[in-house]
Amino acid sequence: MAFDATLARINDGVQMHHQHGRRENARNLFTRIWNEIGAEQGDPLHVCVLAHAMADVQDDVRHELVWDRRALAAADLLTDEQVARAGVPMPVAGLYPSLHLNLAECHRRLGELDQARDHLRRAREGVEALGDDGYGKLIRGGLDRLSQELAADRPQANG
Repeated sequence: MAFDATLARINDGVQMHHQHGRRENARNLFTRIWNEIGAEQGDPLHVCVLAHAMADVQDDVRHELVWDRRALAAADLLTDEQVARAGVPMPVAGLYPSLHLNLAECHRRLGELDQARDHLRRAREGVEALGDDGYGKLIRGGLDRLSQELAADRPQANG
C-alpha cells in the first residue's frame, strides 16, 4: 500500500466538512482537486471518492445527484486490486451500498420515489459485501432509515 496524497487531501476536505462544519471550504478544496485530477477522466478511485465527498457538500439536491452519479460511474471502473493498493479495507462491492443509498436519498428528496426504491433495492443487494464494523453498521442503519421513510411515502389505499 502506497501513500496517496490525493486521497489524503480528499480526506482533509471530508474532515473540514464533517468535523469542523466548513462546508464551503471543503467544496472549494474538492473543486481544486477535481480540476487537478482531470475531472471524470482522472483515476477512477480518485473520481469515485472525490465525487462521493463532493455530493455531500452541495446545497442543491440536483447538484448532489450529479455528483453521486459520477461516483457510481467511477466505481464501475474500479478493481479490487486498485482499492486494496490504496488501502481501502473492503472490495469494490463494498462501495456500492453507500453509493446507491446516497442516490436513493437524493431521489427521495426530489419526490422520485420509484427511482429511490430502485436504488434502495440495489443497495440492499450489496450489503453482504459490508463488514460488521462501524462503517457497515452506519450504511445498514441508513438503509433501514430510508426504507422506513419510503414506506411512509407510499400512497395509502382508499378503502
